[in-house]
Amino acid sequence: KIEIGIVRKGKLTALLEDRNQKTAKAFMKPPLEGPAQLWHDEIYFPIPLDHDYENPSPYSDKGDISYWPPDKAFCIFFGDSQPASDVNHIGVVVKGLEIMENVAPKYQENKLVVN
Repeated sequence: KIEIGIVRKGKLTALLEDRNQKTAKAFMKPPLEGPAQLWHDEIYFPIPLDHDYENPSPYSDKGDISYWPPDKAFCIFFGDSQPASDVNHIGVVVKGLEIMENVAPKYQENKLVVN
């Protein structure tokens, strides 16, 4: 289980899954934080993880959390948009996804906290 804090917005709760176990395991190095960017119905930010594709997918579902190898980025999909290219899905948001509707289109400080 991980918590993702969006400064001045609230928190999301997500569960890690086994779709890409190696990626998810590599991802569990807290804390991860930094400025994020909005792209369609996705928010993403670079993280210090250099990991290749494991079981890549060109599609996402609302609530998916993923790792995007080309930009070494952590992604949260909160709407109907799809990834720019393949991603490794590592989990799904189970609580708080509604706060993403209020995220500004400019850079925001986002902090990922792994519990």
